[in-house]
Amino acid sequence: MQKNFFSDEKTRGILYQTLVIGLFALGIYFVVTNTAYNLEKRNIATGFAFLNNPAGFDISFSPFLDFKSTDTHLKVYYVGVLNTLLVSVTGCIAATILGFFVGIIRLSSNWLLSRTAYAYVEFTRNVPLILQIILWYAILIQLPRIKQSIQFLEIFFISNRGLYSPRPIFESNFFYVNITFIVSIIVAYIIYKWAKKRQENTGKQFPTISVNLSLIILFPLFIYFISGSPINLDYPVLKGFNFKGGMVIRPEFIAMFLALTIYTGAFISETVRSGILSVTKGQREASGALGLKKNWIMRLIIIPQALRVIIPPLTSQYLNLTKNSSLGIAVGYADLVHGFGGISLNQTGQAIECMAITMATYLCISLLISFFMNIYNKSIQFKEK
Repeated sequence: MQKNFFSDEKTRGILYQTLVIGLFALGIYFVVTNTAYNLEKRNIATGFAFLNNPAGFDISFSPFLDFKSTDTHLKVYYVGVLNTLLVSVTGCIAATILGFFVGIIRLSSNWLLSRTAYAYVEFTRNVPLILQIILWYAILIQLPRIKQSIQFLEIFFISNRGLYSPRPIFESNFFYVNITFIVSIIVAYIIYKWAKKRQENTGKQFPTISVNLSLIILFPLFIYFISGSPINLDYPVLKGFNFKGGMVIRPEFIAMFLALTIYTGAFISETVRSGILSVTKGQREASGALGLKKNWIMRLIIIPQALRVIIPPLTSQYLNLTKNSSLGIAVGYADLVHGFGGISLNQTGQAIECMAITMATYLCISLLISFFMNIYNKSIQFKEK
């Protein structure tokens, strides 16, 4: 019996996939041609030549690059990327610490602590992030003015314009401290791998944390002093209506950092709690029967097993925090969306180019986060022998 063309499942699958791809390509062609026609009709030039034009505006927060209004839109892009990475990386670190702390507290037998953590999680998760950002910003701009700044150790000044602190000035000899710090990290990693293999073979523990912390801190500190303390501090001094010298952390960054940390930390805490609960009670009971301390049980038995469940959703939270950093436009934080995707776009009129670059940048950052987190996730999975 001869088969009908449409009765063959494989042939049907190829046909349907070809139709879908064709319709998708046709849709892209329609969008591109229609966009090109409308741009030409309105005499809007396309291309990326605008990146080399002077920006014509200042950026209030640029801790890594000195920016002037005469700099190009390309430098606006660089400043935006660095500011986005700054709030994203610091937010991810702080949210992870807060999330693990709250997640463990939620499982505490202390009723007051567990209920307090529960209230924090439920309140934070159910209030929109943008409202939390605006709330923190509103609180920060209500701080005292410059001349009534709150002083701390007579070198830190907190006002409605931000936190003023000494700015480190690195001399040429500081290069040796950097090299020592990098070498210390490499040696600490080697010690960690050796101690782990030694424990697997012999069962003997090595004080890895204390040894590595001492190595990473004390060795560079020793090189720092013998090289003549190659760091000078530029202290902020009140002159007129503002501080001169030092460095300032703007309230926009502080508001973004606090809101992203507290909001994402609530979600991470639930991820940590579910990961810990995924480890059977027998593990804890068996560890207690062997005489292990509670903190050892949590650190050496429970957490390593819980990480297999924690890491995949934790990666999603890191991605969410990075993308949520774009909400900084609500309080004027000079990130990628506010500076390059906002002001530069409005001044140049190159909406498609600016949005394409901005979207591609967020895509690359997200893919990098996923890539490294997937590598770490594979490293902690159980390996069958």
